[in-house]
Amino acid sequence: MSTTTAGTVFLLLLIAALAVVHVPFGDYMYRVYTSDNDSAAERVIYRLIGVDSRSEQTWGAYARSVLAFSAVSVLFLFALQLVQDKLPLHLHDPATKMTPALAWNTAISFVTNTNWQAYSGESTQGHLVQMAGLAVQNFVSAAVGMAVAMALVRGFARTRTGDLGNFWVDLVRGTLRILLPIALLGAILLVAGGAIQNFHLNDQVVNTLAGPQQTITGGPVASQEVIKELGTNGGGFYNANSAHPFENPTAWTNWLEIFLLMVIGFSLPRTFGRMVGSKKQGYAIASVMATLAALSMTLMLWFQLLHHGTVPAAAGTAMEGAEQRLGVADSAVFADATTLTSTGAVDSFHDSYTSLGGMMAMFNMQLGEVAPGGTGSGLYSMLILAVITVFVAGLMVGRTPEYLGKKINPREIKLASSYFLVTPLIVLIGTAVAMALPGERAGMLNAGPHGLSEVLYAFTSAANNNGSAFAGLSANTNWWNTALGLAMVLGRFVPIVLVLALAGSLARQGHTPESAGTLPTHRPQFVGMVAGVTVILVALTFLPMLALGPLAEGIH
Repeated sequence: MSTTTAGTVFLLLLIAALAVVHVPFGDYMYRVYTSDNDSAAERVIYRLIGVDSRSEQTWGAYARSVLAFSAVSVLFLFALQLVQDKLPLHLHDPATKMTPALAWNTAISFVTNTNWQAYSGESTQGHLVQMAGLAVQNFVSAAVGMAVAMALVRGFARTRTGDLGNFWVDLVRGTLRILLPIALLGAILLVAGGAIQNFHLNDQVVNTLAGPQQTITGGPVASQEVIKELGTNGGGFYNANSAHPFENPTAWTNWLEIFLLMVIGFSLPRTFGRMVGSKKQGYAIASVMATLAALSMTLMLWFQLLHHGTVPAAAGTAMEGAEQRLGVADSAVFADATTLTSTGAVDSFHDSYTSLGGMMAMFNMQLGEVAPGGTGSGLYSMLILAVITVFVAGLMVGRTPEYLGKKINPREIKLASSYFLVTPLIVLIGTAVAMALPGERAGMLNAGPHGLSEVLYAFTSAANNNGSAFAGLSANTNWWNTALGLAMVLGRFVPIVLVLALAGSLARQGHTPESAGTLPTHRPQFVGMVAGVTVILVALTFLPMLALGPLAEGIH
């Protein structure tokens, strides 16, 4: 079987699996977030944290809860890393002690669902920190994203109310009812596929192909690997991330990890459709996501399999930076999926991709990671783009735009447009400042367009809470840890506050009946409009920088 054929089969099986689970899984999540019943475990948690599960919150109270929970999480994880050498299951190597700047950056990274790592996991973080700190944040940061998405959906579904649900209930249910059961099953499958799960420190001895033995740090890898993909987190137990055979042993575990990182994102539109009372609206949003994903994956495979460039052309493929056991096609699908979502995990190294292949990974993040995007964040980002599209269409026909029976008034469009502008501002300002400082430019491995791409990719990844890197940038300095940490904080929480403010504004409105002038938002025409607006807005924003970086490198 040729590389192209194998890659096509791999991709078709992935599409089929996502299509099969879309309806049942989306319906299950609908029942989770609309149920009036609490489990026994949930009732215990609510008593411990002092929450009345029957009470609801306004958008302001919901936002304050999100911010308070995240702030406490950052402080806990920051402190845990600094004292880990005094805790059990530490690596006991004084040279690996976290600096305050790196610990702060890492705490911010995992709490914001970014998982940017400026360190080697297997030689820096002890097992207790990996389990009680990083893995826990992999669960709850994903649950926060889903909770915010549900609040926005309730804003569309409800009328004349200030209530959007209860953040603490949404957080607990998303964690216990959705993420934990799938993570448990996924971890068992990964262990069956060869991923490791133990408490070994520095005594994991393996036989190399060359004959000698090699000692590699073991640990509770499979349990962290599955939630890193399912929660679109991306932080690896090992520095090589999902390219490491202990994390991702075979071609079928590679397929499973891609499925896990996309399954919630592609199923949430069904949940949205059920909650707003129109399954067609859910199918429309899922179709936009699928259209953008199909275009992106086609281009990524084309750029990598046609091996643009002198050396790849001579070798017959772009194998640099790719795992031999996974191949170019499967690696390209993984790279595309991990940047179309906010996962950031890698099974190959994007710095070694062809210039246009690397550009696609970057462009996927600049789209806002909406195809299907992060766990929860992909849905609310896509709904924001739908609101902007409806507004643009309304301007064309000279009437007040409406979406799902809600008028898009000046307040709503200001919030939606502010949401869209936040991330590009962080990316472009951060890149400009870094390139203007000679000391920070010295962190680039490459000069010229590829060096610019390394910096642009870093800020794009941080601001969009992705976490992957071009790998050439030396980012473990006080300046980079601080700058990228700020990009992650602003890129996560400013949009969340804007989304919740929009949800509150929509929920206070009544329902506007459809009329002859209402734009149908469930038809292919609207699907094409949203996809077009998404690509055009991003192209207008980032094309100059892309022209100076990967495009210039591609035509060099």
